[in-house]
Amino acid sequence: VGRKRREILQQLARCAFGSLPVVFIVALFTGMTLALQTGTQLQRFGQEGTLGYIVAAAMCREMGPVFTAIALAGLVGSTFAAEIGTMKVSEEVDALEVMSIDPVYYLVMPRLLALALAAVVLTICADAIGILGGALMAKATFQVDLSIFFKNARDILELKDVYGGLLKALVFGTTIAIVAAGQGLRAEHGAEGVGRATLRAVVIGFICVLAFNYFLTWILYKLEW
Repeated sequence: VGRKRREILQQLARCAFGSLPVVFIVALFTGMTLALQTGTQLQRFGQEGTLGYIVAAAMCREMGPVFTAIALAGLVGSTFAAEIGTMKVSEEVDALEVMSIDPVYYLVMPRLLALALAAVVLTICADAIGILGGALMAKATFQVDLSIFFKNARDILELKDVYGGLLKALVFGTTIAIVAAGQGLRAEHGAEGVGRATLRAVVIGFICVLAFNYFLTWILYKLEW
């Protein structure tokens, strides 16, 4: 149990810290771009002061979890698929089965738990960074007072917005790990097969994130969860 816990923590650190720079950059520019594009339109009506509402809601409900998941699918999902695929084609997975060790428990479970937790933690970071980026852009371009921006951001956000976004992140992280591990375990025919498995893991991961985001949004907000 102790060894498995250490393996999960190692995978969690690799997922979180390895992906943090990319998530930081993506979230920062997403928040800034959202504020710039929206503020340009709102300025026509003298409503640029409402940018805090829009940026905070968009980041926490949609952009934070979705963009974080897309980054993780490309960075971590591809890595997991390549690692497990290499073990598969080199017959290391078969060796585990010969020793009566379940490859899913030994290889997949630590990565799945780590990526699910990392997705939640990184989404929290992405939400905060995106809102901060939007606030800086609103201040620099539209002269929106930061205190007003953050007050509006607090006012618009409800618990279901935050928890709903984190639930999405948890589902996305779990899905990406399952897809990546599944493709890796199906790899065959040497290095070429590992490459195909990695490509499939990323593409399917992207599609699953977008599809699940729609259904989760429908469940959370249409049914007023």
